Amino acid sequence: MNGLDELDRFLRTDPRDVGCDKALDLLHVYVELVARDPDDARRRYPGIAVHLRACGPCNDDFEGLLAVVSDAI
Repeated sequence: MNGLDELDRFLRTDPRDVGCDKALDLLHVYVELVARDPDDARRRYPGIAVHLRACGPCNDDFEGLLAVVSDAI
């Protein structure tokens, strides 16, 4: 990836994206909401939903936590 690719990706970032720090701070709450009602979770935390679509590493963490929570339900 060159500098122009990185700039292009940055410019396409959804302004609602809360970023990694905020997403990871609330990930445990978001996962529990998704396990109960995915639509409600996306409504309550749209910035996290947007971030998880754009950030592979954070989405991997989300998927792992969701698998654990779903198995426990």
